[in-house]
Amino acid sequence: MKKHTHRRAPKKLKRTKKHKHKLFTIISTVFIAILIVVASTSYFLLNNNEVIVDIKKENIVQIKQIKNKPITFEEKTKALEIEYINNVDNNIYIEKQEDQKQKENTFHYEEPDYGKVDEIVTKQDIKPEIIEQPKEEIVNIPPIVEKIKEKKKIKIDKPLLAIIIDDVTTKSQIKKIKNIGYTVNMAFLPPTKGHKSSAKITNKLDKYMIHLPLQASSSRYEEENTLYITDDIETIDKRVKSLQKLYPKAKYLNNHTGSKFTSNKEAMDKLFIVLKRYNYIFVDSRTTASSVASLSAKKYGVRMLSRNIFLDNNKNKKYIQGQLKKAIKNAKKYGSAIAIGHPYNITFKTLKDSKYLLKDVELVYIDRL
Repeated sequence: MKKHTHRRAPKKLKRTKKHKHKLFTIISTVFIAILIVVASTSYFLLNNNEVIVDIKKENIVQIKQIKNKPITFEEKTKALEIEYINNVDNNIYIEKQEDQKQKENTFHYEEPDYGKVDEIVTKQDIKPEIIEQPKEEIVNIPPIVEKIKEKKKIKIDKPLLAIIIDDVTTKSQIKKIKNIGYTVNMAFLPPTKGHKSSAKITNKLDKYMIHLPLQASSSRYEEENTLYITDDIETIDKRVKSLQKLYPKAKYLNNHTGSKFTSNKEAMDKLFIVLKRYNYIFVDSRTTASSVASLSAKKYGVRMLSRNIFLDNNKNKKYIQGQLKKAIKNAKKYGSAIAIGHPYNITFKTLKDSKYLLKDVELVYIDRL
């Protein structure tokens, strides 16, 4: 018979104050660590989202800037180079309808701020600048508007409107301008490799203008023999003298591009000294609101005029007619106005179709102003 052995119960662990303190410390440390991790993660995610949002915003702004970046007139001229060389119809520049509407909102001629210049002129309703010759030279020039009192009735001639088409270089463009059906002035770009005959084709014309290339804010696709602000007076004299030989009947010049040149006082002083020498009248195309042409004209006694409206910043019939109405409004308000367009089929067609709008003004050559 086995002897019964009595087993002792295991000793119970005594939880002392020391053990309790150690356990509390461990739990507190773990809890604090978890809080730190959670807070750090939240902070990182929040900041990261803000960075992402900022990046997205920056990208959206950049995309908008790219989309809204205006096409310069020099780029347009490059695109039209085929027409200038081959004398073909400019239907090749007609865009697909779905693309055309989008491009019309950003298209401007000559300079990036070309459209803004037009907006400034028309919104402020600036009176057309006409710098007259010295008094002794204009004694016999009749007034633009004659007022004749007859039996208590005042007869007033119609306001005068001069429409100019710039950048003319081909015979087909001349034909289309004549086909408009009323008086339109033509401003010819001087001959270059791209349009060699742009002087010869004026031989049978009685009245026309010279479209003089002056330095723009950008040098992209600029015309050959463009005058720069750094050119000395001898260089400018040589250029103007050569143009007088190429275009013997021309008495008026207007600037092609020229935002940098026409806003430079020294350059314009040199140009007007030469224009005075060769008896030219300057028409400021106002490709920049900073033009100082009127100051130089007054200083050297050169007669000048300024355009009021650009007709075809957008190649759209409704827009062109709207600009034409603004030009008519200016003519009625001041007695005369100048509007400038370009050799596009849509411009030719719109002008031809808008003859009914012109019943209250007289379309004239520039020498009538």
